[in-house]
Amino acid sequence: MKILFIGDIVGSVGREMVQSHLPLLKSQYDIDFVIANAENAAHGKGITRRIYHQLLSFGIDAMTMGNHTFAKSDLFNFIDEADRLIRPMNLEPVDAGTGVRIFQIKGLRAAIVNLCGEVFMHDIAESPFQCMERILRTTQADLFFVDLHGEATSEKIAFAYAFSNRVQVVVGTHTHVQTADERIVNHTAAITDLGMCGAYTSVLGRDVNEIVTRFTTDQKTRYTIAEGPGIFCGALVEIDEESRRATHIERIQIRPQGEEIFVLKK
Repeated sequence: MKILFIGDIVGSVGREMVQSHLPLLKSQYDIDFVIANAENAAHGKGITRRIYHQLLSFGIDAMTMGNHTFAKSDLFNFIDEADRLIRPMNLEPVDAGTGVRIFQIKGLRAAIVNLCGEVFMHDIAESPFQCMERILRTTQADLFFVDLHGEATSEKIAFAYAFSNRVQVVVGTHTHVQTADERIVNHTAAITDLGMCGAYTSVLGRDVNEIVTRFTTDQKTRYTIAEGPGIFCGALVEIDEESRRATHIERIQIRPQGEEIFVLKK
């Protein structure tokens, strides 16, 4: 079984990267199921009904979210019917949507779990560790794929060790910077952060000049999403269906061709 995990999709450039590269990746790797983090898909914060259906049309099978889940009020108009959307179970408000969904993949019940880390995050109702323990006790599934949306690398690494050999996959999202630590930990595939799909010349998907201005002056800035050639980040995980163990994880990063040229505006 081959599962493709796609990092945080940021704005229109991120969506274009998925639309452009996903068909080829699915064909090249013979992908069985695609999971993407979509919490930044609508202009960098949240998701709308239109974009939710757009991402499905690109070939994404399930979407996880993160701390910006409820940034767009439109989500409340369709979250109950969005049966391929998983929001962080431990993020307030906890009564909208669901943090676990089960999908049939090659005859096995795969539970996709979305959680937020506690460190440096806001509106967290419960520890992701405690929440995951409850999920494992109460959810009938053959496989567990976890997207831990967190700021601290230490928390995400600790989570992978804590639940190794109990879940099949732990991928980190949120930082938008892909980590080079993909590994199999006691039969569990893990990577601290998948990275992002968005503008390559950017600061985590946002306009470089705006963010530099914010760091170097007292000037207030907007939330401007960067434009230009994009980067696609994710990871491919292979699972042995008989043993139900992860056997391989491979980072995927597709950068724009050519040398980056950028001139900071003064």
